[in-house]
Amino acid sequence: MKKILPGRKSDFFFRALVLLAAALTVLLIAGTIYGLASSSDTGPLLTLGKSGRTAPRARTYAGASSDGIKVFSGIGRLRIPLPNSSTLILSIAFPYQSNDLAFTEELAAKIGEFRSIASGYFSSLPPKELLNMDENAAKTEILRLYNASLRLGRIEALYFSDLIVLDAYP
Repeated sequence: MKKILPGRKSDFFFRALVLLAAALTVLLIAGTIYGLASSSDTGPLLTLGKSGRTAPRARTYAGASSDGIKVFSGIGRLRIPLPNSSTLILSIAFPYQSNDLAFTEELAAKIGEFRSIASGYFSSLPPKELLNMDENAAKTEILRLYNASLRLGRIEALYFSDLIVLDAYP
């Protein structure tokens, strides 16, 4: 006959949980002490994810970081279906004053609207106009539409990269 000793398995799990809780408590206390003891301008002790890279929404503009100009590229890469069953791939970026916090927040809040404006503009073009698209005219019109939606500042210049039209196969 098998004899079951009361509490053997539950003692093991209870001790393991107590040990885990104690280790987490020590880790939290050590992190708090380190955070209080280190100066405010030191970077993080460790980072998770893509370390050493700047945020994709605000990259420093080459050669002009001293006056607070950064490039806003948070709109990302757009894949716009066109009326002739082709797809336009486009990335839009523009410089802005990063020290204007209200305008920076407005830009971040308008990313979806910026994407919709660009998609609407290019998808409404007739197929013949797409073949002979004037990039400067497209930039001027999208810049006008972007600035019409902004309240706290203006965008002065607009840059396209990855401007590619992929033809659909019949």
